[in-house]
Amino acid sequence: MRRFTLPAVAILLGAGTTALFAAPPRQPNIVLMLADDQGWDGLSVAMAPDIAGSKSELFQTPRLEAFARQGMRFTDAYAPAPVCSPSRISIQCGRTPAALHWTKAAPPEAGHKLVEPRDIRDIPADRVTFAELLRAAGYATAHYGKWHIGGGGPGAHGYDEHDGDIGNEQAFKFTDPNPVDIFGMASRAEAFMKEARDARKPFFVQLSWNALHAPENALEATKRKYAAADGAGRQVERAAITEDLDTGVGRVLDAIDRLGLAGTTYVIYTSDNGSGGGGGRRGGLTGGKGSVWEGGVRVPFIVRGPGVKPDSFCRVPVVGWDLFPTFCHWAGVPVEQLPADIEGGSLVSILDQGGTGVVPRRLDGLVFHFPHYQSGHTPHAAIRVGNLKLVKFFEDGSTKLFDLASDPGERSDLAAARGETVRDLVARLDGYLAAVDARMPKPNPDFDPAAPPPPRKQGGRGGQGGRGGRGVQAPPGGAPGQGNAPGNGQRKGPA
Repeated sequence: MRRFTLPAVAILLGAGTTALFAAPPRQPNIVLMLADDQGWDGLSVAMAPDIAGSKSELFQTPRLEAFARQGMRFTDAYAPAPVCSPSRISIQCGRTPAALHWTKAAPPEAGHKLVEPRDIRDIPADRVTFAELLRAAGYATAHYGKWHIGGGGPGAHGYDEHDGDIGNEQAFKFTDPNPVDIFGMASRAEAFMKEARDARKPFFVQLSWNALHAPENALEATKRKYAAADGAGRQVERAAITEDLDTGVGRVLDAIDRLGLAGTTYVIYTSDNGSGGGGGRRGGLTGGKGSVWEGGVRVPFIVRGPGVKPDSFCRVPVVGWDLFPTFCHWAGVPVEQLPADIEGGSLVSILDQGGTGVVPRRLDGLVFHFPHYQSGHTPHAAIRVGNLKLVKFFEDGSTKLFDLASDPGERSDLAAARGETVRDLVARLDGYLAAVDARMPKPNPDFDPAAPPPPRKQGGRGGQGGRGGRGVQAPPGGAPGQGNAPGNGQRKGPA
C-alpha cells in the first residue's frame, strides 16, 4: 500500500458517531459507493415518502435503511446515463455523456432504421478527473471494484490505490464466501482508510461495487433465505446479491465508526443506472436500463455526513455529474482550478440547507442522450427542466411531454395540449446536443423494413452478454416495447 505523508494542514479526526451531524470539517473524508444496475426501487427503504413503489417489498437492505435514516434521500436523483460506462466517465469528469461522446456500453446493433454513432471507448488522458484535483489538494485516493472506462485504469486518472482496469468480468471470479468481491472490497477500503487516518491525511474512496452483476454468486445462505420467501419467484438470486451488497455496505459503515471517522466523513450511495430493461414499470416508473425513461435513469441517492439533516428528503433534481464539483467544494479546491467545461453543480448548499435550494449548473436542465438501440428501445434523448420532461425519438422526430411532479410514471403525455412548451424544450435539447457536438444516429441506407428485427444485445466492454429474444422496438413516440425478457447472460472477459 502507498505510504502517506502528513499534509501541511492536517484534518481534525472524528470522535465517533455522536459528532456525525456537527459542522463540516475542513477537507472532510469522502466515500462514494456506486452500485451496479440497482434501480430506484431496489432497496427496502423508500426513495420518495409519498410513493409506495419507490422501495422493494422483496429485497431486504437493513443497513441501507439505517443509513438512510442517518442522512438525506434524494427523490429525484439521476444516473448520467441508462447504462454503466457512460455514467462512470460522467461522474469522474463532471460532464454529460453526450458532451464526453460516450453514451453506450454495449456494441452497436446493425439492421435498424438508423445507424448508431460510434463512441469513444476510453477516458481520455488529458481529461481532468475530480480524483486528480483531490489528490493535488492533499487527499489520499482509492478506487476499488469496477472501473469499466479504460484509459489506463484508475491509476492513470488520480487514484493512489485501485484494483486495476477491470470490468464486469471481475464479478464472476468471486463466489461464496466473498460474493462478487463485496467483502474483499470492504476490507481493502477499511485498510486504506485506517492508513490515511494514521497519516492524518484526508481521503477519498470510491467503491464501485460489482453487484448486482453475477447474482448467482450470492452467498448460498442468502439464496436459501429468499428461495423460501413468498413471492421471490425468479428474483431469488437478485434478491440475495442485493442483501449481500447491503451487508458489504454495512461493513464499510462499521469501519468508518471503528476508525472514529464518522464525524468527518461524507458517504454517498447511488447506482450507475436503472434496473432491468425493455418495457414495463418498476417502482411506479416506466422503462429500465437502456432507456432514458425514468426507470432507466432515476436511481437511489443517499448522503450522510457532517451537517446533513438526518432522515430527510430532498426533491431538488440532482445527477451524477454534480458529484465532481461537490467533492471539490468539500475538499476546498478553488473554483478556478476546475475545468472550464464542468457542467455539474455543487450539492453542498442543498445539503447544508436541509434539502432546499437550487443546484448552480451552467445549463438550466438535465439532458440524457441515448442515440442507440438497446433492450427494445430506439434512439432517443430527453431533457428535464423543472418538473417537465420531454422525450424525443430520433427515428421519426416525435416527442412526448410529462409533468414529473404529478406523473413520475410518465403515463400522461401532455405534448398535444402544450405545443409551445414542446417547441421550447425541443429547441433547448437540440441546441445543447449541437453545442457539445453530440454523436447522433444517421439513416441506414441498407435498412430493409421487411427483414426480421436484429437480436437484442446487452452488456458491453468487459460486460455480460444477453441471450434475449428478438428485441421489440418501442413504437415511434410511444411507450417502451415490452419485448422478450432477456435470458441468462453469458459471461465475457474484458474486451
